[in-house]
This record gives sequence, structure tokens and C-alpha cells, in this order.
Amino acid sequence: KHYVSLGNQTGEGWFLTGEMLELIHSGVKNIVCTQPFGCLPNHIVGKGVIKEVRREHPEANIVAIDYDPGATRVNQENRIKLMLANARQTATEK
Repeated sequence: KHYVSLGNQTGEGWFLTGEMLELIHSGVKNIVCTQPFGCLPNHIVGKGVIKEVRREHPEANIVAIDYDPGATRVNQENRIKLMLANARQTATEK
């Protein structure tokens, strides 16, 4: 309820927020959030809360990847590779 109103239960957006927080609280620091662009509540709420989740959990490495007909595979793969490179760098700094 800190991130999304409990009254906001349309689409999967609110559920996606809960899943990210559950993963972080379980010790998962690297999250690839894949979503179809066609799910507007998921796209707006899911991506919209990432900034706030990162602010509250700076150790979280989250990337949102959209899968829709207009998204290029190269762009999707490059964004995932960048997230993994960040994860490796963080792991070696510890």
C-alpha cells in the first residue's frame, strides 16, 4: 500500500509491484520485469513504481523490458545485457 493504492486493482500493475517487492524482501537484487505493452495498467503502474522502489531499495537492480510488435529484439537484449553487467559489477564490488 506504500507504493500503490489498495483500491487500484485493475490489470496486473498492482500485482507486479507486489511481486517486485516480494523478490527484494526475499534477497533477490536483480529483476527483469518483462511485460507486454498492450497491458496498459501493467505498463503504467509497473514501470511507474520502479523509481520509487529503487529509491526505497537502492540495492535493487530493476529493468523493465517491453515486448510488443514495435520493440526490437536487439534493444531488448541490450537492455538485459546492461542490467547483467551492472549486476556483475555490483557483485564484484562486495
